[in-house]
Amino acid sequence: MPPRGPLLVRGDFEILDEDNQQLDSRRGTVALCRCGASAIKPFCDGTHKLNKFENR
Repeated sequence: MPPRGPLLVRGDFEILDEDNQQLDSRRGTVALCRCGASAIKPFCDGTHKLNKFENR
């Protein structure tokens, strides 16, 4: 996994929220937030660039 940035998920998948409800994932690729600061969690909004996120 890269040290910075989102987790990219490609292919046929389903994303569920904490209530087991399916989130919209109609695209073939989505970027999931790893830094925890995205305003559109669980999806990435690029905030990791501002907070200089680095997975250690």
